[in-house]
Amino acid sequence: ELLPDDQRLVPFGRFLRSSSLDELPELLNVLRGDMSLVGPRPLLMAYLPLYNAHQRRRHEVRPGITGWAQINGRNNVTWQEKFDLDVWYVDHAGLWLDLKILLLTAWTVLRRDGVSKDGHATTDYFKGNDDE
Repeated sequence: ELLPDDQRLVPFGRFLRSSSLDELPELLNVLRGDMSLVGPRPLLMAYLPLYNAHQRRRHEVRPGITGWAQINGRNNVTWQEKFDLDVWYVDHAGLWLDLKILLLTAWTVLRRDGVSKDGHATTDYFKGNDDE
C-alpha cells in the first residue's frame, strides 16, 4: 500500500503537479488515439467496480487530458460533483464546447486553481456510493 501523495511527493514533484507539467506525457496517448484532448479524466482502475450507473456514463466518451470537471473545480469539488460534471460533458460534447474547455483549461492551469483538495496533495480516494 502506497503512502498518501502528500508524504510521497518531493518538492520537484509538487512543482510538476501544481504547474500541470506532469500531464505532458499524456499527449502521447492522444497521438496514439487512446485519449482525447478533452473528455473526462481517466481515474484509477480500482474505482471501476465502485461506480453506480450514473457514474459509469463518463465512459461513453474517450477520456481526455482535460475536461469539464477540470475547469469547474478540478480537485476542489466532491466526487459526486465531479461525476455530475463528467456526465454533463458526455451529454453536451461538441467542437465548440471542447474549444471552450481548452481555453479555460489554459486559464485554470496558469492560475493553478484546484490543484489539490484541502489536506491532500491531490484529492481524496473515491470510496464509491449508491446515489443514482
